[in-house]
Amino acid sequence: MKLTDPRTQTRLVQRLRRIGGQVHGVEAMITSGRECREIIQQLSAIQSALHSFSRVLLEDYALSCLLPEEGQPLNRQEQERNLRELIELLNRAP
Repeated sequence: MKLTDPRTQTRLVQRLRRIGGQVHGVEAMITSGRECREIIQQLSAIQSALHSFSRVLLEDYALSCLLPEEGQPLNRQEQERNLRELIELLNRAP
């Protein structure tokens, strides 16, 4: 799969950079001796951001990779294979 929509690429890269900043922030919190409660809150925010990132990526995948190219038919066997692949990916996503 390749990300075909430049806007989606930009959104995902921005999200990853934000998540990276949050992870670095947790590192700084640990080294500066912040309260565990504060660190856990930040980790929860990171998990939520990763979940959101995964949803956007899966949505792009479903729309750009599972649907047939315009004008190309998709037979039942291909539809089933694509849906099974999507379900497998959804089961692995955070």
